[in-house]
Amino acid sequence: MASDKKLRSYDWFGKSDKMGFVHRSWLRNQGYPDDYFQGRPVIGICNTWSELTPCNGHLRDFAEVVKRGVVEAGGFPLEFPVTSLGETIMRPTTMLFRNLAAMDTEESIRANPLDGVVLLTGCDKTTPSTLMGACSVDLPTIVVPGGPMLNGRFKGECVGSGSFNWLHKEKQKVANYSDAEIHEMEIGAARSQGHCMTMGTASTMACMVEALGLTLPGAAAIPAVDSRKKVMAQMSGRRIVEMVREDLRLSKVLTRKAFENAIVVNAAVGGSTNFIIHLLAIAGRLGVELDLEDFDAIGSKVPLLVNLKPSGKYLMEDFYYAGGLPVVLKEIQQYLHNEVITVNGRPIGENNADICCYNCDVISSVEEPFQREAGIAVLKGNLCEQGAVIKPSAATPELMKHRGRAVVFETIEDYHQRIDDPDLDIDETCVIVLKGVGPKGYPGMPEVGNVDLPEKLLRKGVRDMVRISDGRMSGTAAGTVVLHVSPESAVGGNLALVQDGDMIELDVERRRLHLDVSEQELQKRRAAWVAPAPRATRGYVKIYIDHVQQAHLGADLDILQGSSGAEVTRDLH
Repeated sequence: MASDKKLRSYDWFGKSDKMGFVHRSWLRNQGYPDDYFQGRPVIGICNTWSELTPCNGHLRDFAEVVKRGVVEAGGFPLEFPVTSLGETIMRPTTMLFRNLAAMDTEESIRANPLDGVVLLTGCDKTTPSTLMGACSVDLPTIVVPGGPMLNGRFKGECVGSGSFNWLHKEKQKVANYSDAEIHEMEIGAARSQGHCMTMGTASTMACMVEALGLTLPGAAAIPAVDSRKKVMAQMSGRRIVEMVREDLRLSKVLTRKAFENAIVVNAAVGGSTNFIIHLLAIAGRLGVELDLEDFDAIGSKVPLLVNLKPSGKYLMEDFYYAGGLPVVLKEIQQYLHNEVITVNGRPIGENNADICCYNCDVISSVEEPFQREAGIAVLKGNLCEQGAVIKPSAATPELMKHRGRAVVFETIEDYHQRIDDPDLDIDETCVIVLKGVGPKGYPGMPEVGNVDLPEKLLRKGVRDMVRISDGRMSGTAAGTVVLHVSPESAVGGNLALVQDGDMIELDVERRRLHLDVSEQELQKRRAAWVAPAPRATRGYVKIYIDHVQQAHLGADLDILQGSSGAEVTRDLH
C-alpha cells in the first residue's frame, strides 16, 4: 500500500481500511501490480480524443506515449476521456459546449485519485475547456498540444486547411472554380493528422499554453505527424511526475504576469480573437484579475513577427522549421516578464535564451516586423458599451476608419435568406450588422462574424467590408470584422436597436464604435423592443442560456467562476 501521505491519491490507495481495499481491488482487474499502489504519483491523462473531432484523431496513440514517460519517471498513469469538441463537426457551435467540457474535466479530475494531470488537446475549444476545468481543481498540470497538420496542397501551392473555407463562395461564384477543382482542394487541404495549420484558433491556443508556461519549450508548433511531437509527449509524461513531487501546481505557474506574457505573444504571432474570450475565462477560474481593456493596453503596441495565414502567407509547418515559438519569445523579451516560472521549473526567458531563427521571412525581428502594431484592438462606444474587438492585422487598412450605412440582419437565417438577393440595397460603403449571434442569443456565440459578402459585390471585385456582430470569427479568417459586441443584442444591448439606414462610425485608431442615433431615439426604440424567446427550455443548453456571462467576461457560466479545489471530503460508501 502507498506510504506517501503527501500524495492526494493516498486517500484512495494508501489506507488499509475497507475503502482502501475497494479502491485497489477493483482497479487490479486491469492487471496492475502491487508497486503501482505503493507511493507512485497517479497521473491522469485527460484525453480529448474522439473520432468526431478530426483534429484530435491521433491523441489515442499519443496517450500511450505519455504513459510511457509517466511510468519511466515512476508514476502510475490512468487515462480518462472528457467531452471532446470537434470544431468542424458539431452544431450549432462548439463554443456552446466549451463550458460543459470544462465542467466535465473539472469534476473528472476532482472525483478521482489523481496527483497530477496531462491535458491532451488540439482542436480549438479542447485546449481552453480542459484548462479551465483543471484550473478549478489546481493540481500539477502540463499540456501536450496535438500539433498542426502538414501544409495543405492545391495545384502545387500551399493552402491553409481553414482559410480556404472563407474563400469558397468567392471561388465558386466569381473565380469559377470547377466542381473538380473544389473537390481537389477538399482532398488536399487537410491531408494529415493534426489541427488547422494556419494561425487559427487551434494554433493560437497551442501558442497560448506555451506562452503561459504550461508546455515544455517548443511544443506549440511541432507538426502532429513529426516524430519530435511524440518525443515531446513522452518527456511531458516524465515531467508531470516531477511536478507532482515539486508540488508545482497551476496556480504557481498561472500568475498575472504569465497572463500578460500570453497577451504579448498573441499579438506577436497574429493570433485569433478567440484568444481573448478563452484567456478571460481561464483567468476567472483562478481568480486572476484580467479584463478586456488589458488586451489592448498590453498587446496593441506589440509588433507582428510571424508571417502566417490569415495575416501573412506561411503556415504552421513553416513556422516550426523557422524555429517556432521559442524564436518569438526570444525576440520579444523586452515585452515579456522573463522571470515567470514554467512547468519545466525554469523561467520562460531562460528556456528560450539560446534559440536561432532559420527563416526570417517567416519570423521577423522586432526591428523589422511585418507590422508595427498588431495586437487586438478593443473598441468602446454607444454600440458596444462593454466593449468589442477587432484584429487589425487581418483587416483592410483603408476600412479601419469608416462611416457607413447599416444593412441589418436580425438573425443568421435572415442573413442567409437575403444576402445574395440582387435587389438588396447594399454597396461596398455599407456596414453589415448581424444580430442574435451572441452567447445567449444563438446560443453559443458561433464563428459567423466574418459573414460572406453579397455575390453582386464579389462580382464587382469587392473583397472586404466592415462587418459588426455579437458573435465570433474563426482564427483562420480575415477581414475588417468587429466582433464580441457586448452587451449582445439578445439581452437588449444597443446592437439590438440598430435599424437599416442608421449611420455607423468605426475608428480603430481612436478605439471608437459609434451608432449615430440620438439617445432620445434609442430610448424610443428600446421601449418598443421585445426580447427574443430563448432557443432552449431544457437540458444543458437551458442551463447555458440562464448562466452564461457576456463576451467581455469570457462567456463562462457564472456558476463556474472560481474554483472548488481538489479536496473531496465524503467517500462513496
